[in-house]
Amino acid sequence: MFLDLYITFKSAKLAKLCSTISAARRKWGTERGDLVLQRLNEMRAADTLADLVKLRHIRCHLLTGDRKGQWSVDLTHPYRLLFKPGNDPIPAKSDGSVDEARVTEVVILGVEDTHG
Repeated sequence: MFLDLYITFKSAKLAKLCSTISAARRKWGTERGDLVLQRLNEMRAADTLADLVKLRHIRCHLLTGDRKGQWSVDLTHPYRLLFKPGNDPIPAKSDGSVDEARVTEVVILGVEDTHG
């Protein structure tokens, strides 16, 4: 049995923005700020990245191209909460892909429009 998914942030500034509803709403607006904190709570409730992938409503998925290695979950279109596995080394399957069931740590990278 795992503990809850361990979450860190790429910067202290980002951690502070994600620490209270008032800070998140000031930065991203009411709807998106609320969703950022909701997604973080859903992440904290998960044991592994595989648990997040099973939550269809958040559309947790691996990104490609110049964001290879990053993952995202939906916020308000077109914005996403971006993160990457925080385990070192990143657990891998025999084919080289990420072993989602063994990823127990994530690093929050930010909130961005990944389509721009």
